[in-house]
Formats: sequence, structure tokens, C-alpha cells
Amino acid sequence: PHGYEGQGPEHSSARLERYLQACAQQNIQVCHPSLPAQFFHLVRRQMLRPFRLPLVILSPKSGLRHPQAVSSFDDFSKGSFEEVLDDPIAKKSAEALILTSGKMYYELLAERTSRELDVPLLRLEQFYPFPEEKLKTVLGKYKKLRELRWCQEEPQNMGGWNFVKENISRILDQRVGLKYVGRPPQASTSGGYTHVHESEQRMIAHNALGAL
Repeated sequence: PHGYEGQGPEHSSARLERYLQACAQQNIQVCHPSLPAQFFHLVRRQMLRPFRLPLVILSPKSGLRHPQAVSSFDDFSKGSFEEVLDDPIAKKSAEALILTSGKMYYELLAERTSRELDVPLLRLEQFYPFPEEKLKTVLGKYKKLRELRWCQEEPQNMGGWNFVKENISRILDQRVGLKYVGRPPQASTSGGYTHVHESEQRMIAHNALGAL
């Protein structure tokens, strides 16, 4: 599917929100793997299951060829598809963390590295069925958590925000706030100018990691 690559509106959205609006009664699967091994195990899971359920995979071209989107041979030969990916290096004492999906993770990672921050970056690899228990387990490792930020590329009225905020709110401790970081609501999926797009992407990553 088309992702946010800086092109025009017709080349800037797989319309994730429309798939999520159709999700109910365990009717389909909507996933956004961010690693080759995750993609492999997801498709393998689809074939090995004793039942068939439509699988929608959102993986834009830039995510497939990103230099950091790599997996080892062991990642392919061991393990299974993970609906939620925890940050392997972040401290569990963090009071705030960012939950994102897809290639936005790599832009956040680059921003975090350049600013030498230590903010946990979690990845939601499966939107539906929503991995409630898995996410709850991962978040439970952060005992001092006070704020969770959902970061996406899409405008606020598109993408995964309206879907995930309801599901996340159900499992968050009352003392933990939930915040949106991304483009404001828009009529169009994209402005269509590469330099504007890149500037907006940098601003989203900067804001997501701001004041943390």
C-alpha cells in the first residue's frame, strides 16, 4: 500500500482508518509489521492457523527498504509474530513513552539518537484484533509510567488514532495520561509537496520526543 512518502494525496495513504472502521466481531486482521522477520512470521502464522481470516498488511515501500528495517537469520528461524514490540534498550523506569506503528518508528528512533534521549519507543504491530493483553503486559513493565504518547504520520482524523485511543484507554491505569502526536485534522491525506512533507515529519518526531 501507499505510505507517507511525500507524494500527492493519492499516493499518501492506504486509508488505515477505513479498514479499522470495518473491524468488528473478529472479522479481519489488520497488521503493520516493521521488520522483515515480523512480516515473515505474520504470513507464516496466516498459513499455519487451522482457520482462514482475511489479513490486511500495511507496509509502505520506504519501510521495506529502510536500512534499519533488518532482521537476523535467528529472527527468522526462531520466535513468532509479536503483536507489540517493546523497546529492548530503554529503561523501565521511564515516566513517559511513545507508542507508534510502521516506519514512523524509524523516524522517531533517528530523532531520539540525534538528541541522545532515552525515551522508550514501543511498536504496535497489530491493530486488530487489538492485542489488549499483550500491550497491557508490556506497559506493566514501566512501573513509573505517567504519560503514553501515540505518534502517527496521518492527520488526527485519519490513521489509527481514533481506533487505538478507545482500546488503549481501557487498559491504562488512571494515573497515566494518553496524548496524541501527529498532524492536525485535515481534509486531504497529504499536502503533496515533498519539502513540506519532510518538514512536517521532522516536526512530528520532534514534538513526540519533546519535554520528555
